[in-house]
Amino acid sequence: MGQEPRTLPPSPNWYCARCSDAVPGGLFGFAARTSVFLVRVGPGAGASHGTPPFRVIGELVGHTERVSGFTFSHHPGQYNLCATSSDDGTVKIWDVETKTVVTEHALHQHTISALHWSPRVKDLIVSGDEKGVIFCYWLNRNDSQHLFTEPRTIFCLTCSPHHEDLVAIGYKDGMVVIIDISKKGEVIHRLRGHDDEIHSIAWCPLPGEDCLSINQEENSEPEIPNGKVIPQTPVTKGCYLATGSKDQTIRIWSCSRGRGVMILKLPFLKRRGGGIDPTVKERLWLTLHWPSDQPTQLVSSCSGGELLLWDLTQSWRRKYTLFSASSEGQTHSRIVFNLCPLQTEDNKKLLLSTSMDRDIKCWDMSTMECCWTLPSLGGFAYSLAFSPVDTGCLAIGVGDGMIRVWNTLSLKNNYDVKNFWQGVKSKVTALCWHPTKEGCLAFGTDDGKVGLYDTYSNKPPQVSSTYHKKTVYTLAWGPPVPPMSLGGEGDRPSLTLYSCGGEGIVLQHNPWKLSGEAFDINKLIRDTNSIKYKLPVHTEISWKADGKIMALGNEDGSIEIFQVPNLKLICTIQQHHKLVNAISWHHEHGSQPELSYLMASGSNNAVIYVHNLRTVIESNPESPVTITEPYRTLSGHTAKITSLAWSPHHDGRLVSASYDGTAQVWDTLREEPLCNFRGHRGRLLCVEWSPLDPDCIYSGADDFCVYKWLTSMQNHSRPPQGKKSIELEKKRLSQPKSKPKKKKKPTLRVPTKQESFDGNEEESLKESSGPVENGVSDQEGEEEAQEPEVPCGLTSAVSREPIIYSPVGLGFEKSKVIINNKVTLPKKEAAKEKPEALIKKRKARSMLPLSTSLDHRSKEELHQDCLILATAKHSKERNEDVITDLEDRFHLGLFTDRSTLYKMIEVEGKGHLENGHPELFHQLMLWKGDLKGTLQTAAERGELTDNLVAMAPVAGYHVWLWAVEAFAKQLCFQDQYVKAASHLLSIHKVYEAVELLKSNHFYREAIAIAKARLRPEDPVLKDLYLSWGAILEKDGHYAMAAKCYLGATSTYDAAKVLAKKGDAASLRTAAELAAIVGEEELSASLALRCAQELLLARNWVGAQEALQLHESLKGQRLVFCLLELLSKHLEDRQLSECRSSSSYHAWSAATEGPLEERVIAVWKSTFGLDAPGQYQAAFQKLQTIKYPSATNNTPSRQLLLHICHDLTLALLSQQVASWDEAVKALLRAVVRSYDSGNFTIMQEVYSVFLPEGCDHLREKLGDHQASGTAAFKSLEAFFLYGRLYEFWWSLSRPYPESCVWVSVDHRRKTVEHSQQLDDASPEEADPVASCQLELSRPPEHDLRLMEESERVLSACKELFSERHASLQNSQRTIAEVQETLAEMIRQHQKNQLCESTGNGPDKRESEQEGEGSPSSPQSQCKEEKNEPVSLPELTKRLTEANERMAKFPESIKSYPFPDVLECCLVLLHIRSQYPGCVTPEMQEQAEELLHKYGNSRVYRRHCQACT
Repeated sequence: MGQEPRTLPPSPNWYCARCSDAVPGGLFGFAARTSVFLVRVGPGAGASHGTPPFRVIGELVGHTERVSGFTFSHHPGQYNLCATSSDDGTVKIWDVETKTVVTEHALHQHTISALHWSPRVKDLIVSGDEKGVIFCYWLNRNDSQHLFTEPRTIFCLTCSPHHEDLVAIGYKDGMVVIIDISKKGEVIHRLRGHDDEIHSIAWCPLPGEDCLSINQEENSEPEIPNGKVIPQTPVTKGCYLATGSKDQTIRIWSCSRGRGVMILKLPFLKRRGGGIDPTVKERLWLTLHWPSDQPTQLVSSCSGGELLLWDLTQSWRRKYTLFSASSEGQTHSRIVFNLCPLQTEDNKKLLLSTSMDRDIKCWDMSTMECCWTLPSLGGFAYSLAFSPVDTGCLAIGVGDGMIRVWNTLSLKNNYDVKNFWQGVKSKVTALCWHPTKEGCLAFGTDDGKVGLYDTYSNKPPQVSSTYHKKTVYTLAWGPPVPPMSLGGEGDRPSLTLYSCGGEGIVLQHNPWKLSGEAFDINKLIRDTNSIKYKLPVHTEISWKADGKIMALGNEDGSIEIFQVPNLKLICTIQQHHKLVNAISWHHEHGSQPELSYLMASGSNNAVIYVHNLRTVIESNPESPVTITEPYRTLSGHTAKITSLAWSPHHDGRLVSASYDGTAQVWDTLREEPLCNFRGHRGRLLCVEWSPLDPDCIYSGADDFCVYKWLTSMQNHSRPPQGKKSIELEKKRLSQPKSKPKKKKKPTLRVPTKQESFDGNEEESLKESSGPVENGVSDQEGEEEAQEPEVPCGLTSAVSREPIIYSPVGLGFEKSKVIINNKVTLPKKEAAKEKPEALIKKRKARSMLPLSTSLDHRSKEELHQDCLILATAKHSKERNEDVITDLEDRFHLGLFTDRSTLYKMIEVEGKGHLENGHPELFHQLMLWKGDLKGTLQTAAERGELTDNLVAMAPVAGYHVWLWAVEAFAKQLCFQDQYVKAASHLLSIHKVYEAVELLKSNHFYREAIAIAKARLRPEDPVLKDLYLSWGAILEKDGHYAMAAKCYLGATSTYDAAKVLAKKGDAASLRTAAELAAIVGEEELSASLALRCAQELLLARNWVGAQEALQLHESLKGQRLVFCLLELLSKHLEDRQLSECRSSSSYHAWSAATEGPLEERVIAVWKSTFGLDAPGQYQAAFQKLQTIKYPSATNNTPSRQLLLHICHDLTLALLSQQVASWDEAVKALLRAVVRSYDSGNFTIMQEVYSVFLPEGCDHLREKLGDHQASGTAAFKSLEAFFLYGRLYEFWWSLSRPYPESCVWVSVDHRRKTVEHSQQLDDASPEEADPVASCQLELSRPPEHDLRLMEESERVLSACKELFSERHASLQNSQRTIAEVQETLAEMIRQHQKNQLCESTGNGPDKRESEQEGEGSPSSPQSQCKEEKNEPVSLPELTKRLTEANERMAKFPESIKSYPFPDVLECCLVLLHIRSQYPGCVTPEMQEQAEELLHKYGNSRVYRRHCQACT
């Protein structure tokens, strides 16, 4: 079953020439986002038998931006060293064994694009950047050399395996050069031939040029003199070099001649398999690998993801073989980026490839077949869901637009993952399998789409025709509700699909007819429950397993519980006060069926609450109940909760995922954190419990990973607090930040020096709002594929904030400023100058500047003007010459006729427009008298002005209306919405003005206008208030939002929104507001919440004032009064945890007299309680409030409040002489402190309320009240239990006092919760130590001790009740049998699985585990024998125990009793310390009870020790 952790890693980065590498012995590394993932390949991976031999073993974490290059050191003895380059500007050297940085350098000023560890020089790492700069870095001597050969963008570089000084470099424009680094980067050869990006360079593994029989003459390429003519030295003489380019060719070059000797053109292959979206245009990437043992063969990638093996021996025929030619679907479906060879420990020759299809594939070079595939994720893991039908099928919703379905039980392949991309095209944010239909998977996306996939077919999914307006948060299958449930049985599906979207709506979709309309369930909720106020914004939906109850979580933190068939609201839970993210109902198949009523919920607050809704659901109340007390509270996380899942294997075990970067497993019944998983590097988004393995959990996060982890292997038990969580936050921050979409911006790293840009703009990558990954953002890989020119996926970081703790951050800030100055300030200054310049020009400017200038020409010209004018005026008919003369000298229009004048005005007008003076143009048009034409021209050009519009009425009413509307439109384009609205008002378009302001978020102005101009009851006004209120609420301006809701007379919403902040002041104001507007129930609940907030701050006065706000809270005021007096009492006795910074009332200062009397006195004086009727009324009010039982982890303040509630009921009952109620309430208070393990409080309750013991209660009760008597017996038993312990502890003191109140962490877990005594139980105390203490006692003490012991121990006889011992024994038996059965079922499932999969070794192990191990629960049930218990025997035990239970009267079963056997053990310990204290009869009775009932697992060891 694969009992080891597994990782689904992020996808390897795209468009990088070398970002994966491998070393002999079987270690492979690939760069993914900002880190490098390491994979162990071969026998050393420790993979289980039959599965592919590889395992993800770790991650190199340290870069703050995308890793662009990764290379191992290929020198024997230092295979553990590797180097990485990153967009953060650094090159880091790592030790993979320790996963730490050995050293690093930040020499490059520009984005690094190529990196290689020299195969000849042990400590040389060569790197190149986008501006053509190369750095050689020698690790051992920490020395570097800067080389600048060509001012071009480097795409790849490879050091020669034969000569330590030669490096081949490939550039973006297709140039390849070979340089000698020992001669300051002197160019040995320039190899020209390619005309596009060089993606890969491979040197021939053999030196010399004899390995290929290439005929020199046959090659038709002309000889090109490349650079200098270099004498034939042995260095340059012998070696071939292969280069792969985007121009679809591979060229082989001869180094001795410095020219190409062979060209291989990529063939066009028909795509096999349909695993790709055909609409996406792909760019080509051509990468090469020249096998070291086969120098006559060359491996290359091809356009569609295929791998080709070229045969270089037959140079005249371009012969290649396809990898995996026979098997369908084994090849990559998209372009391949990197190829790296790996030789495993067992000498297998493998080749690893990374591709755009997000798969890493391993190929066997001997067979050219794919041995295994490691899938990866290209986006956040938003959602996980295990299929309830196909056990072990895990669906993963990913931000890269694909759904993965992982068969986690596959025995042949640990990573048996199928991808579904059709019809998705967006981030997959929600998934939910159909509960009964095989392969039916519902999905929801980021853009609001809801669809259904059949995972068994290759068909595209069905998509619902109704979209959500925002992200789909949750999907759930549930029974149909009206209107969908109204058809007959055969006309409607048994289950419909519910989806909850980010806009707050829950839709019900018909899975039979997704093309039909989906229904918003709010309408049904409103009709069924006749709700008038605004319904809350829904954020989560969850159906109880039996399909009868639906829970809706809301943005305001409330959870509403609805009942089918018509969604009647039965209950509202006001617990979280922030947006609810997760709701999960407990499964139904536990050993205790009542647990299926448990509902866990998590919100943007970090606390998880569990509610037990059994009583509410079973009582089916007429009007909705409000719950404000949780059954269990799980606190520990430090950020919002995103996902919750109950373990299907245990009772009450829950796992939670949080933004604090961890997943936490809880025992909810004991409120106890069990284990904490910290493996993710991001915020967790989803978590699921394995349906088969109780120890195994899957979680997904925004680090693009899904981890399978085992609870038993975690070192931490609770989430990190303080420092630890800060470290996790840092670790999270070191991930790449999300960036807004920006196209075509210059690429810019976090620069240390000012960078200059020289038009290389197309080098930046398209960005998306998701976090960046793969040199690509959290998007669909499809997107970048369309980007025409992407170098190594360099992401532009223009909008990036500097990482908090990056030392480069300051440089970044500065350079940002400089860039801004450079780009924008000149514009701003120009803008400032412009108006002034205009004013000056306007003053000096003539309306007819061109005419004026023509009238200031030379004397000759002016004389000529006169002659032409005379001719024009006096000739009867103008000939053509005169007409052309007048056209040339248009300024003469001033002196001739009107048509010529109009021409002059036209020319002058054009001049004004060209010079940017439209207002002068308009004035000229007005002079012509064409007002309408002027307005039309100005409107078309967007140059209307106030003046023009003011003149419009002259042209008539309709022209004026049209002009005002046109001006309003123009003002909107200029973002002057308020002015536009004012103009619309001038033509009485009030609704249009209001709508215009509203749509542009000028709510204040819109409301002012609407209020001033519309009828008060106009619905537009209410709509304005509500819209503005919703926006203010979203932005956290709660008080302002409340005013809006009040304006819209939505008083309920006003009070709710005020309470949203959750601090005492807001709650108080909200409660007062609700009281004023008559929302009594809401007012009471808010006032109580306010008081509880103030209670946490120990502000007693404020708390009482808050409770005073509502009459119905008088009972609570009594509780708080008692709590204040008790807290003061504990503080004075120094038993309270917190020292006083409290504001107490004056009446709490009096300390004389018993506490009980002081309480009654204050009730009378302050609260005016003196008549029995008032006591009775208060009692009845308080009695309706039920608090959950306590656990070891209940916070002490909450515990005290609950205890005081019970004590208040007890005192009120005493005042009206209802003694049986008083006894029950006192017993509840005592049991609550006992359950929580708080012995101090328990004893304090007795000392204050029963200082003389229980005798006076016995008299008050009389004999007639049977239930009162049973409760009294329990109360008395707990009193004696406390005395017994105190007596035992007092023996250990040198001078025992008769009444010692001891505070201990009395870690006792009650039988009803865990049937188990903790190791800290007192009976394990060391009797020897106690005996040694006795030596220091003076003899007269022995006498006092004897008397006291007789008194105490004779009273304690009541504790040794055989009936209770028998009852408790039956309860323990039932619990143990249930536990054993659960364990057997788990074991059986395991064995079945192993058998069905024929996994030999696992099967044997599990058998041994089941039978042989003495620690397994079944084996211990058979006393002293290591043999399994049969199922019939267990069933028999269970039946017998249940029959015994049934015989006990209800009165005994309903009231708790101290653990009888525990008391026996304490008594025997006392006897061993102080033999004279215990009478032989008592000793005998205790031993007898232990023998008779001490056969359970818990007690067996202790019984043997004592007897």
